[in-house]
Amino acid sequence: MVKLLVVEDSTQLRELISAYFAKDSAWSVDTASDGYSGLQLVEKNNYDLAILDIMLPGLSGFDICKILRKKSNCPIVFLTALGTEENILKGYDLGADEYMVKPFSLKVLYAKCLALLSRSMENKKDEKCLVCGSVRLYPSRMQVMCEEKEVELAPKEYFLLKVLIENQGHVLGRDTLLDMVWGADFDGSDRVVDNHVKKLRQALGSHGNSIKTVIGRGYKIVP
Repeated sequence: MVKLLVVEDSTQLRELISAYFAKDSAWSVDTASDGYSGLQLVEKNNYDLAILDIMLPGLSGFDICKILRKKSNCPIVFLTALGTEENILKGYDLGADEYMVKPFSLKVLYAKCLALLSRSMENKKDEKCLVCGSVRLYPSRMQVMCEEKEVELAPKEYFLLKVLIENQGHVLGRDTLLDMVWGADFDGSDRVVDNHVKKLRQALGSHGNSIKTVIGRGYKIVP
């Protein structure tokens, strides 16, 4: 099922787009009529594609795009009456994949969305992903996901997790972790590893239990 988000304040247009895509049972469509409702949907769900108006009550489509792009690489299409070069360039600068000006053709919109979705799916297939149980790490975008929710990590915690997952099941000593994460020229106590492991476990929540302490030897991660 392809999950689509449509944020459009015109009831008629919103329902028209939703009905057109929903004709194909492969699509699941969520809609919102204002910026804040759209943001709530973005925060609660993971979408495969988003169609955003710009001039919305509350938050603008630009605001939603900015927030959505931090969370996801899903294709974003602006569908708006704002057709000036300045707005078009701003849309692409914020991370939009397509910018369509009203009035528009539903057939063309649908065709563009299919093309964007196809490229997005191919990119996902090609993207390297490190997996350990419910934890997934995407090196190309330095992103960590736990059960479809993004985990915000500081750089050192991110690279510590990456090293652990790349060597999952194997015990890595503090000195080894220092060399791999902090660098061989690090001049400090190996206890810094313990502090960052603690922070990493806290950030991962219940998934932090997968990082095991091996007394007298170091740490390992297991599914």
